[in-house]
Amino acid sequence: MIDELRREVCRLHAELVRYNLVAWTAGNVSGRVPGEDLFVIKPSGVSYDDLTPESIVVCDLDGNLVEGDLAPSSDTAAHAYVYRHMPEVNGVVHTHSTYASAWAARGEAIPCVLTAMADEFGGEIPVGPFALIGNDDIGKGIVATLNGHRSPAVLMQNHGVFTIGGSPKAAVKAAVMCEDVARTVHISRQLGEPLPIAQGDIDRLYDRYQNVYGQRSHL
Repeated sequence: MIDELRREVCRLHAELVRYNLVAWTAGNVSGRVPGEDLFVIKPSGVSYDDLTPESIVVCDLDGNLVEGDLAPSSDTAAHAYVYRHMPEVNGVVHTHSTYASAWAARGEAIPCVLTAMADEFGGEIPVGPFALIGNDDIGKGIVATLNGHRSPAVLMQNHGVFTIGGSPKAAVKAAVMCEDVARTVHISRQLGEPLPIAQGDIDRLYDRYQNVYGQRSHL
């Protein structure tokens, strides 16, 4: 199970590069090990080109290294805090993607002015508090901001994007979509004031996308 998750998380890091969400060695993906108080995460400072499933490290939910030869990501404490306090979360992603981080630098939430935002985020993409890296503070900010919020993404002030999901892949998707809408809304504001979407329409769009859109099992 751990080896399979390591392979998946390693592969998903390539998606961050593919969608231009990361630069150099910044950013990371983690995934909770099903049925265990463990998660796997990218090692610190390792090039995306050099990542292998074997280099992905295993940590406990306190952020301690359990398996692997490399030091875990500098964001490990934040990921661990999320997993400890949000049991429904099985994947966490962190990026400094350009447009979303520009909103974070302003400490400004991205308003829900696109149907794609209503679909994926169920409203605005909120801003979390400023926090220094290296301890639980970032994790506390993520959890406090996203608890009770539809959005799987948070813009941590002056920092960047953290996303959560029911799987590592879902968290990566949220990071991709967050940057996409951050860019579009930014461009829209260069043209004028974006038009808001009524809350009732946001609710209907979100419900349809979450419960009707895509393929459904016939079982």
